[in-house]
Order: sequence, then structure tokens, then C-alpha cells
Amino acid sequence: MIRIRSAAWWRATLALSLGSLLVFINLYAPQPLLPDLREAYGVSTLVVGLVMSLATLALAASLLVFGPLSDAIGRAGIMRLSLLAAGLLSLALALAPNFETLLALRTLQGFVLGGLPAVAIAWMGDEFEPDAMLAAVGLYIGANTLGGISGRVVGGGMGELGGSASGFLAVGLITLAGVVLFWKLLPPSRGFTPRRFELAGAVADLGAHLRNPTLLSAYLLGGLNFLIFINQYSYITFRLAAPPFDLGATLLGLIFLTYLGGTLGSSLSGRLVRHLSQPACMMMGIAIFMAGTLVTLSDSLPLILVGLTINAFGFFVAHSMASSWVGRHARQARGSASALYLVFYYTGASLGVFWLEPFWHLGGWRGVALGSWLVLGVTLSIAIWLWRRRPEGAAAS
Repeated sequence: MIRIRSAAWWRATLALSLGSLLVFINLYAPQPLLPDLREAYGVSTLVVGLVMSLATLALAASLLVFGPLSDAIGRAGIMRLSLLAAGLLSLALALAPNFETLLALRTLQGFVLGGLPAVAIAWMGDEFEPDAMLAAVGLYIGANTLGGISGRVVGGGMGELGGSASGFLAVGLITLAGVVLFWKLLPPSRGFTPRRFELAGAVADLGAHLRNPTLLSAYLLGGLNFLIFINQYSYITFRLAAPPFDLGATLLGLIFLTYLGGTLGSSLSGRLVRHLSQPACMMMGIAIFMAGTLVTLSDSLPLILVGLTINAFGFFVAHSMASSWVGRHARQARGSASALYLVFYYTGASLGVFWLEPFWHLGGWRGVALGSWLVLGVTLSIAIWLWRRRPEGAAAS
């Protein structure tokens, strides 16, 4: 097993963090372009939101394939090939002739993007000692935030300079260069024990995870939190693109620098868990998320950005804890257990637009904040339940 802060730990953590960054560059590059796409194609906020929602929904569906498959054939090959396919599809998106083709390619891209997140944490569970895994998960999820920032900044900046095609082209080239480095850095698997893939067995494993209340609670917490977090960013772009702010695509891309709050939160999560239980950290993260949403109600752009930064910090603390909770408490089929967490996570992201859209139409951003607090109240209750019901021997977990 790989020990914390050993040379092998740094190499593996760097590789997985790079892979994570590449996934989220590809997934989120179109988000700052949504207001422009809405105008260019004459569609509603709900329809243009499918550019993001279909990709995340396809990603969620793919996890049900890649997770169990990785328990049978290994995890490294899936991660490498899926990243390669994602980069090639970004190049294809640059050539999409119409909105329908764009949606079809985004859906396919979402599916292949699931290859790395479906198995990365399970790979860590196979190869890392427990304390090494907790520290690596925080850095890995921190790379999620950097990928989200990079994708949106590149997408927004290149989109304003040369249209959406330029953004997709830049992301595709960045991804292919990163895949070469990822391929070289990822160490060979030594702790993986293959299981013969059987559909009935895979379904039984998924059913067992869903019947485990300790895991199911973490699944719901992660999915509902992400339902709010990622879709708040979509609606804030519509708010800030309109008067009195009138921000263009480049500046809308730059608002995602507030994700750096999430980079800090996920990176600190490994230290926080030394002093607080994982459920207590989840509670703290959600409470911070709720407070940040309150700050975004301001009409001051700097305060809105502060609120989004607070949101990102709180969300990623809770997400880091919930995802590592699943990796530590799954007793079997760790790959499918981690994948199922992400199924809930990305399904939440894809459904959030349908939850928040009525609130947006009824009350604008204040309506979005109300819809957010209703869901976050549910996830806070789940975290409190987990805190009260920690498994035996998990006082410090």
C-alpha cells in the first residue's frame, strides 16, 4: 500500500489530480457561453441549459457502466482511454454544424468523461493506506475545482475572441497534451484484485449499496448539494449578463475563479477531519454554503463574488467528506460504491435546472436562493443524521 507523502503517493496523486482537472475542463467549458448560446439559437434558459444538463446526465449514466466494469478489468486503462476520447470529442464539438449536433456530441462526451471519476477514488482505495487516501482525495477534489475554473475561463475567453468553436478547439488540444502526461505519471496498479464481471452480481452490488443507509445518506447529500451548487452558477450567469451588470462571456468566465474557494476547502478537508468527524465536517460545509447564498443576494458585484467563493468553500468541504466517506465505508465492490455516489452527484447536477427554473421565473435570483435553501436544509438534516448514527469505531471518521 502506498504511504502518505511518499514518492509514489505524490506521483499517483499528481496523475489523478491532472486527470480530474482534464475531466472538468471539458465538462464546464460551455457554461459561460450559455447566455450567448441562448441568444444565438433563440432558445429558452431551460433549453440552452441542456448543453450542461445532458452532459452531466450522460456522465451519471456512464458511472453505472464504468464502476462495475472497473471491478472486473481494472481501473487504469479505463481512465486513460476515456480521457483520450474526451479530448477528441472536444475537437469534434468545434466542428458541430448546428445546436442539435452540439447536444448529441455533448451527450457522448459526458458519457466518456465518466471514466475517470467513476474509478479514481476506488483506485485510491486499492492502492493507498487509509490516511494517504484521505489526504489524496482532498487534493484530487481540489483539482476538480481547478478544472472547473480552467474550463470556464478558457471557454469564456476563447468564446468571446473567436466563438464557441475556438473554445472547444482549445480545450481539446489542452486535453490531448494532458493525456500524454497522465499516461506516463499514473503508477501501475498493485493492490487491485479483479472480480469476474457478472451482470447479476453487479446489480446485486448496487442494490446492496443502496440498501446501506450509511452509504445512501452520503449519496443523497452529495447529489442534492451539487444540484444546487452547479446550477446556481448557471443562473448567476443569466443574472450578471443582464442589466445592471451586463457582463460579457470573458468576464462571466472569470466569475468561476470563485471556485478557488472550493480548491481551498477541499484541500483543507484532510486537516479538518483530524479534529472533527466526517459528518461534522459535512454539517459545517453545508452551513457555510447556506451563508454564502445569503451573501449573493447583494446587488454589489464584489459581494456577489464573495458569496460565490464562500459557497464553493462550503460545498467542496462537504463533497470531499461525503465522497471519501463512501470510499471508506463500502465493504465490497468499492468501484461500484464510489461510482454510485457520483451517479447521484451528477444526476443532481442534471436535474437542478428543472428544480430552480420555476424559482428563477417567479423571483429571479432571490427565487433561486429560496430554492437553494430548501434543498440545503434537507442535506443539513442528512449530515446531522449521519453524525448521530456513525458506525461503531468511526468516532474519528
